Amino acid sequence: AGRAMAEAVGRPPLSLTAHFLRPGPPGPCTVEVSPVRTGRRLATATARLVMGDAAIIQLVGTFGDQQPGGAHWSREGPPEMPAYDDCVPRTAAPSGVRVDLIDRLAIRIRPGDDGFSSGRPTGDPEMRGWFALAAEEPIDVFALLLAVDSFPPPIFNLEVPSGWVPTVELTVHVRGVASPGPLRCAFRSRFVADGLVDEEGEIWDSSGALVAQSRQLSLIPRG
Repeated sequence: AGRAMAEAVGRPPLSLTAHFLRPGPPGPCTVEVSPVRTGRRLATATARLVMGDAAIIQLVGTFGDQQPGGAHWSREGPPEMPAYDDCVPRTAAPSGVRVDLIDRLAIRIRPGDDGFSSGRPTGDPEMRGWFALAAEEPIDVFALLLAVDSFPPPIFNLEVPSGWVPTVELTVHVRGVASPGPLRCAFRSRFVADGLVDEEGEIWDSSGALVAQSRQLSLIPRG
């Protein structure tokens, strides 16, 4: 959907928000894009991802080229973690359900953060690791949109059922163009209440630059 919207307005995504309306089965889909406004630097568009007669995702996004330069300040740097080869490959969901997408990715999880998969959650809803594509393709802006939602949910490391975690809303901020190499990723949940859980994430490239941020609201896992 992000790619279709970018093609419609002729600019890459800077911020994209998706509201998930219902589960989407495997199969063909259509993205209906509606440009809202095009300015000199930024363009805004909405879109619907449709399968059959049903809308699966409703989106709104702002698009524009990155503008390097100007003021620069950061409260924190890239998260510390073991090297890519020293982290644990992501293979399957804790329930054993096959997720075909994982075969196309080369995700590595920080040792210990994968404890949920063997029935030993850490008690801290955090997930760190590395993101790369299995075929070693370069990571473009659309791969960043995928990376923010490809790790196991951090809530898996709490004492809750490790099942499907349905997303209600996901927002991605693209902060830069990634340098070649795996991406350093950190995700955490801060609040779990009233059947909902939040998730915050940051993604840093091989040069140590922040290239994406995300925030997500999901339903508590269903067994």
